[in-house]
Amino acid sequence: MKKTVLGITIMMFLLLLAACGTVDDNGDDVECEWSEGDVFRIGMDMRYPPFEMRDENDEPDGISVDIAKGFAEYLGCEVEIVDINFGNLIDSLTLGDIDAIIASMSRTEARQELINFSDPYMYFKIIGLMNRDYADANNLDEDSTVEDILAIDTTQFVGISGQVSYALPFDLGIPEERVTSAPDQNAAVASVANGDFDIMMMSAAPVVRGHQANVDETVVMWDPFDSSPIAIGLRQGEDDLLDMANAYVASMDEEGGIYEQITERWDQAIFDILDRYGLEFFLNE
Repeated sequence: MKKTVLGITIMMFLLLLAACGTVDDNGDDVECEWSEGDVFRIGMDMRYPPFEMRDENDEPDGISVDIAKGFAEYLGCEVEIVDINFGNLIDSLTLGDIDAIIASMSRTEARQELINFSDPYMYFKIIGLMNRDYADANNLDEDSTVEDILAIDTTQFVGISGQVSYALPFDLGIPEERVTSAPDQNAAVASVANGDFDIMMMSAAPVVRGHQANVDETVVMWDPFDSSPIAIGLRQGEDDLLDMANAYVASMDEEGGIYEQITERWDQAIFDILDRYGLEFFLNE
């Protein structure tokens, strides 16, 4: 009887520890000093495989998820992946709903006015998805250059509202009347495939997927319009956490570091998607 009571008492004690936070190997309560809660909450939009997605069990998975787990481990915290629409990530961070953003988010001047960013850990080349009739009419193909596109003063661009794909044409000097925003990626791809617009600028994975879904109607142009630095997003004023994020990024290329881990796991998947390059395409500026 005494053994039974003792067993129940120990079980209740362990359950209490688990409820209070992370428990280390010695059974001691460990809190995450970098978050107001017991876990470090990292936001991303799970609609962008293979970077941000869900596995067959509906659990978060992908390259960004692996990087996020590595960052939380580097901080000594348990991690919670929070699925948030990309356009709402910065608001969720500033409001305190999450502690960081690891979501293939480009470090832009406009975003840096709102939040802090770490040093870049990847670079997303912004390439083009062209309408095939437009490409044929202007003697363009997959090896054409950015200069070839910019020399055509009638080209109509489409991009996703609030993302680099919409802002970049303006940075390249394209007048407002030749740039249109689409509500999401599917709408932008469809508008190019249908011939409503001539070209969409975006990172390689969605461009290639858009082409594969519309092979006869589109052409991929590989010359990058820009190399967009991808970084960890953090709240302004959290300088110590920013230092930790930069230290984590600096450690990524060490032996056994996160670059080796994600290359082993995801390199073939990237090559299968791009049909031209592996993960190294994103690791080099």
